[in-house]
Amino acid sequence: MMRWIGPLAVITLTALSAHWATLAYAPSVIMDRALTTLKERGIAEHAFTAPQRITPQTQVVVRSSPDLFYSLCRYDVSNPGSVLKVTMSEWPDYQSLSFFDAKTNNFATFRGRGQQVNVSLVATGPTDGSASFFKPGPNDLVAPTGRGVVLIRRLAPTQELFEQAKEAAQSDSCDIFYS
Repeated sequence: MMRWIGPLAVITLTALSAHWATLAYAPSVIMDRALTTLKERGIAEHAFTAPQRITPQTQVVVRSSPDLFYSLCRYDVSNPGSVLKVTMSEWPDYQSLSFFDAKTNNFATFRGRGQQVNVSLVATGPTDGSASFFKPGPNDLVAPTGRGVVLIRRLAPTQELFEQAKEAAQSDSCDIFYS
């Protein structure tokens, strides 16, 4: 019995290490691959891109809702002094503005119904003690990671509403500024 304690301890330690490594690194690997795929599919960085309406033919990876209009913006605020200014324009029905970091975490969501929503996003505050042009407000965020995705969802269950949502999306913005 004693001769099995060493091998069992090694197996247990190896299994626990593999489990921990998977939990620690898988989200970053998944999001890195997702950001690369989005780039390859033409999703702009620091600008919203409105994909096609969701149908069984256009559905590629995730089970998206055919009743929603989606707008995506890849962002990178990892450069010191960079601020991402995001505007979700007015929409008379359900809409949400969600922020995802490089580890797939949804770290903030804003809902708006019939109103415009403005949010500023930075990776960190000034670290050199200097003043920054970024003045925090109630809708300002510090991103947990420098890269990620901003997603706008709007309820648009018909083709007519989808076209109206596409028109409303033209007033959305996802712009990067540097101090």
